[in-house]
Amino acid sequence: METRNILDLIRFADDKMQKIPIFDSGKYFFDIYCLKPGQDQRVHAHAESDKIYFVFRGRGIFHIAGEERELNEGQTVVARPDQTHGVRNASSEDLVLLVFMTPRP
Repeated sequence: METRNILDLIRFADDKMQKIPIFDSGKYFFDIYCLKPGQDQRVHAHAESDKIYFVFRGRGIFHIAGEERELNEGQTVVARPDQTHGVRNASSEDLVLLVFMTPRP
């Protein structure tokens, strides 16, 4: 049985958002994204993949298909194939996301 402790994997860097793999295969990935205040994931799109963001800690501003919305701990959002998506931490606290994507680009 493969297990991971999410709390042990969380880490931050001053220069850029951190992407930490939890589980992955040729079909999907499941990562932790760690963003310090002011950091972001640039807006981009994937032609054939769904990406799900879950706010584990903090709050972030999510851009999905031209719409922006702030999400807080416990909230989740999906970007469907070809929808532009990204996130930024505009708060003064750290942001930790769980991110699932399939199929893997």
